[in-house]
Amino acid sequence: MQEFNNCKIAVQHCIENKSFSIAYLYSEEKTIDMHIHDCYEIYYSISGGKQFLIGENCYNIEPGDVFIINQYESHYLTQIDAVAHERIVISIYPEFLDGMSSRKTDLTYCFRRRDGKYSNRIRLDKESQQHFIYYAHKITGTDGYGADVIESAALVELMVMINGMFQEKQEPLILPNYHYNHMVMKIIEYINQHIIEKFTIAVLSETFYVSESYICRVFKSETGTTINKYMTARRISIAKTLLCDGASVSEACESSGFNDYVNFVKSFTKTVGISPKRYAKYNAN
Repeated sequence: MQEFNNCKIAVQHCIENKSFSIAYLYSEEKTIDMHIHDCYEIYYSISGGKQFLIGENCYNIEPGDVFIINQYESHYLTQIDAVAHERIVISIYPEFLDGMSSRKTDLTYCFRRRDGKYSNRIRLDKESQQHFIYYAHKITGTDGYGADVIESAALVELMVMINGMFQEKQEPLILPNYHYNHMVMKIIEYINQHIIEKFTIAVLSETFYVSESYICRVFKSETGTTINKYMTARRISIAKTLLCDGASVSEACESSGFNDYVNFVKSFTKTVGISPKRYAKYNAN
């Protein structure tokens, strides 16, 4: 399998081919804005050194950490410093992984069965880190006859390992897994408590007794993204779930906190790549 060195291109390849892709990222690349994409993501940190904002949760990243992100979760790798951050990102099309599962073994378990009580992160011990690297190299290092079968088999083995560890080592979110400015933590908490309501940065400013310019500056400084981009991504995450559950486009718009239908359609289409109407048609359960 081709090894990509750009995460965005790898995701596009995964979605276009409805299979999976793998990216080895050895040095800094331009951080993608807060985003959501229609594939599962396994993010393995080799060197650590940055922080992850996934949905409403903030995580420090240590060497050997694996992050499990489903197709409804907005996420952003914060631009904390200029240190090279070596990592492996595997993108998997949901239906592809469904097809590789059996009646007894659901390989999508870690993506679909994690509720709000548990972390996106699994911390691998040294032996598990070696196994992860082995499977990743097997996926990208196989050539010739049967290469596609071997690549898929390696992915299955990797997913069996990850799901097994996920069930054994689920990390409660009550653990202190971030070091953000206390005010920013409270802002993120407030946004997610009121995400479906109509509120503005002015409301946040009044709530936290600071100026609008200050609250925007400190949020961007600590997270690497803006308040508006964060709110939009979170609302689109909610809208995607609603559309998959059978809600109409107008219901998804209102229930995800957009209120403005035109802005909702425009923002959803720009972020997801297709209109909410088409998304609902192709993904309704």
